[in-house]
Amino acid sequence: MTLRSAWMQARSRLERAGIDDPALEAEVILRHALDIDRAAFFASLEEKQDADALNLADSLAARREKGEPLAYMLGHREFYGIDILVTPAVLIPRQETELIVDAILELGRGRPALTIADVGTGSGAIAVAAAVNLPGSRVYATDSSRAALRVAGDNCREHNIDDRVELRHGDLLESLDGPVDVIASNPPYVMTGEIAGLAREVGHEPVAALDGGPDGLDVIRRLFEQAPAALQPGGTMIVEIDPRQLQAVTALAAAAFPNGRVSHRRDLSDRPRLVIVTT
Repeated sequence: MTLRSAWMQARSRLERAGIDDPALEAEVILRHALDIDRAAFFASLEEKQDADALNLADSLAARREKGEPLAYMLGHREFYGIDILVTPAVLIPRQETELIVDAILELGRGRPALTIADVGTGSGAIAVAAAVNLPGSRVYATDSSRAALRVAGDNCREHNIDDRVELRHGDLLESLDGPVDVIASNPPYVMTGEIAGLAREVGHEPVAALDGGPDGLDVIRRLFEQAPAALQPGGTMIVEIDPRQLQAVTALAAAAFPNGRVSHRRDLSDRPRLVIVTT
């Protein structure tokens, strides 16, 4: 079978399954199975391909058809231009979370030797992106899941920044030794009652990384309770939220930091996505 025929076949299969971008995902699956880059893929469309590789692609397409996230199948996901290893033990990094890294790097332009806490690090995506782009920084990556910390550790070693990223096991900020310049977090913020209605791919991700309690704010409340003792004077706190939570999280931030300046940042869809506190 030629690569073009295999691509059309996989695309049709994923399209029938309701996958959002079936052509791209079919391409990515075939490139993974054949171990080729995008240029080689399009240069080889009329060539017959190895049957074993096509069988692997077919099995991957079958898994994707059933809703398994592509990132888990391939074992990695691009985040902020960096290849991040992922497993079902961690949340798959998403594009909107790159806004947190943008905000950290803006702070780092004037203060390259920042100390940063990535709270609920998961795969370590935020910690790794910050450390790679701010070579003078020191990052503390905290998580209550030891399985997640193992993945984060693999990513730190993969990108040769394990000497500047310390993994800490514990609840939110409690594992820190002292205050830091930046607290950054993509905490669980989905309302418990809405989890069952999320896209079927999300059902494969760890519930603990998604479930924010009845109103989605359980973890965020505890984070703001712990934050004042963990943030240096003049420091900044950056928290990803559900856009519907803007008013509630802004109030929590103002209560935790009554002398701080609370602002928010919108995502590419023009929805409030980050709450930022500057002390």
